[in-house]
Amino acid sequence: MSLITRLTGHPVTAWIFRKRFMKFGTVGASGVVVNLSVLYLCQEFLFVAIQSPNMRLNVSLAAAIFCATVNNFFWNRAWTWRDRFHHPDKHLLLHFGQYALACWVGIVLQVLLTKLLVVYVYYIIANAAAIVLASGFNFLVNNFWTFRSHKPVDEIALPIIPERKPDSGPGSEQEIGNK
Repeated sequence: MSLITRLTGHPVTAWIFRKRFMKFGTVGASGVVVNLSVLYLCQEFLFVAIQSPNMRLNVSLAAAIFCATVNNFFWNRAWTWRDRFHHPDKHLLLHFGQYALACWVGIVLQVLLTKLLVVYVYYIIANAAAIVLASGFNFLVNNFWTFRSHKPVDEIALPIIPERKPDSGPGSEQEIGNK
């Protein structure tokens, strides 16, 4: 049995190999390029006048994260979750707000990890590592909240749970007969 077959068969890692997560990863990779490019341009050219290295990194990170978030929102909406029906009453800016809110914890996590890791490694490497660590959380939140399906409940595949009859208690004839 091949390694890929074993990995895709394991419940914990199976979701990684699904098509939507691969699209999310591709969009995320484009966001990483945007993030790191903007971070580098801001840190090395745009905000050189900011004397404090700490303040320059903060401002550069804010610009990089904002540009990457806008990039990822539009690509995820147009490609990753294109098949999901978007609520017609939700304005694009409100949907972006929901996306940004959903990514907030991931963004905070990314900033904190970058600031912690920058003490030990070059700021680009620190930021790239932080992005990778926050991406799994971002996928789950966006899949189940931001881009959730707005189909009526009866159209969503739900597990069939057998109903218990009111007069059937544990050990009753009705429950024993169903076993």
